[in-house]
Amino acid sequence: MAFDFDAAVHLPHRMQPGLRRLATGARQLTPLRPGPGGPAGHLGEKLAVLGAHWPQALLSAPGFDPGPALQALASHAAAEHPQAWQITGGQWHAPWLGWTLDPDDQPSAHGAVLPEIGPLLVALPRPWRRAALLCLAFAEDFAVVDGSTGHLPWLAVALPSMWAPEDKLGCSFAQAHAPVADNRLVVGAAAQLVRLATGPDRWERFVWTLTPHTRLHAHPQRVDPARWAPDLDDDTLAAQTWWRTERQTFIPVPGARQSVFTILVSVTPLTSAFATPAQAARVHDALASMSDAVLAYRGLATVRPALLRWLARQAGAGNAGHGPAP
Repeated sequence: MAFDFDAAVHLPHRMQPGLRRLATGARQLTPLRPGPGGPAGHLGEKLAVLGAHWPQALLSAPGFDPGPALQALASHAAAEHPQAWQITGGQWHAPWLGWTLDPDDQPSAHGAVLPEIGPLLVALPRPWRRAALLCLAFAEDFAVVDGSTGHLPWLAVALPSMWAPEDKLGCSFAQAHAPVADNRLVVGAAAQLVRLATGPDRWERFVWTLTPHTRLHAHPQRVDPARWAPDLDDDTLAAQTWWRTERQTFIPVPGARQSVFTILVSVTPLTSAFATPAQAARVHDALASMSDAVLAYRGLATVRPALLRWLARQAGAGNAGHGPAP
């Protein structure tokens, strides 16, 4: 499902839970298929991360059994995208990638669409191979929310957005959002959110930001802390800005007070991010309404005036009743 502007871009901008129940039949996963030129985008970046930095992407709390959640995720994937994911007995197949894991978690090639996947899986500890194959077969990252504790005891996150998965392992939902600016609504609703997210229904939410960083993988240790160069004109700044969004959903785990939290990251050049002037206008007004704390947290304080002027032009703000950009 595409990013939903109406559900995500709030006016005025506030950090809020924003959960909504998924419609029957709405899909939660996005299968990945290598192109003629080899892996790119989500698949290319995930391969690089799991090959070089897997201990920071694949994380489990001591004593936690991810088996039920992994099985629920795999079964959901097979039902939703049978062409991209199949379960036969104890074997898990990723046909579009050309790889299978047998009941003993040993990989075998079937067409070897991406031969590098086999050595990558073999290099991982056996308990992580199934999670890794799921991560490569789908664009989403995954985490488990435990309703009995409210904590995150398991993560498979290769494409974080300026946060370190290793710092979130074992955290409560409230603790995970503690660094977020203007987090009162989210943290205050944490207990209710966990109850909803680990119940029988499926939910989704959306978040967005503007960033100078172009990669999907944005672990803080591997992202240049420098932001935009100073004194860029409006058009040059916009050309160096990216519209980063996340669609987050929750897949229930039958028979357990758990859910699989899915995170789909997308990064689009700002100059091609909006389908209509109305979308540019909505982002203009949301950015204009951000608090100083949110601007500082997102690194947008110094560039907001120029971005607002650029967005106003895209929106036709002079004819739309918008006030002057701050």
